[in-house]
Amino acid sequence: MPVNKNLDKRNENIKIYINGSFHNRNEAKISVFDSGYLLGDGIWEGIRLVNNKWMFLDDHLKRLFEGCKAIDIEINLSVDDIKKAIFETQKINSMNDSAHARIMITRGNKVKPFQQPSLSDGINFVIIMEHSETDTIKQGLVLATVPQVRGLPMSQDPKLNSHSKLNCILACIQANKAGADEALMLDPYGFVNTTNSCNFFIVKNNEVWTSSGDYCMNGITRLKVIQLCHENNIPIFEKNYSLVDVYSAQEAFVTGTLGSLTQVLEIDGRSIGKVKNGWPVTEKLRSLYKNLINE
Repeated sequence: MPVNKNLDKRNENIKIYINGSFHNRNEAKISVFDSGYLLGDGIWEGIRLVNNKWMFLDDHLKRLFEGCKAIDIEINLSVDDIKKAIFETQKINSMNDSAHARIMITRGNKVKPFQQPSLSDGINFVIIMEHSETDTIKQGLVLATVPQVRGLPMSQDPKLNSHSKLNCILACIQANKAGADEALMLDPYGFVNTTNSCNFFIVKNNEVWTSSGDYCMNGITRLKVIQLCHENNIPIFEKNYSLVDVYSAQEAFVTGTLGSLTQVLEIDGRSIGKVKNGWPVTEKLRSLYKNLINE
């Protein structure tokens, strides 16, 4: 999700949590032998603070633990231990609203810079927490379809929120080179899947469509939007669909932890929807989601 590159001045003095201790931003360091640095070997979650409440925290931590188990990282911490670290980081940074935290678990430092997991000596646990106003996020996105696809589960399951993001970074580079904000990525069979960092939806014939979810990160915000559709009698379909369907959509939007719901204005040089008509379904879902996070 494109955001303002200018650093919020408040973030110059934030404290970073590393393995139980706090460090100034410019002094927060891990070893060059860290598994995440060497190999992208780790799992992370991004969470958002609204009105002194971490949004859907239990859902995010459940996914964090499931991801670590899937790649055989033994955390040796409980959910309550992780929560305690988050709350302590929030307190030391005096944050109560409009903040974002990235929670990272890597396999730890290697005794040698090789792949073998047994060469790691225990996890590294890091929390980067920053002031992050949602109004720094672009209010409408331009997307470009790219050749990079979200892969099959037997290569690297795209449902994993792993540190290995090179495929998505390459997709983002392709999109940026084409003058777009984000990449629209297809699945291995040519169906529309996701953007490089967010989940993707279209509105067609007053129905909301999103991918089957087989080849993308099944985002927490994505799940909440699907639930809101069901609860409010908005037709929602998780299905395969093609670029032909996208280009003729009445609306399109992306979802993510930080940006919530952001409309898409253009895809591959084609305008999506009409400004004079607005984005009625997107706006309704945005309003419902806002109510949900402010309950």
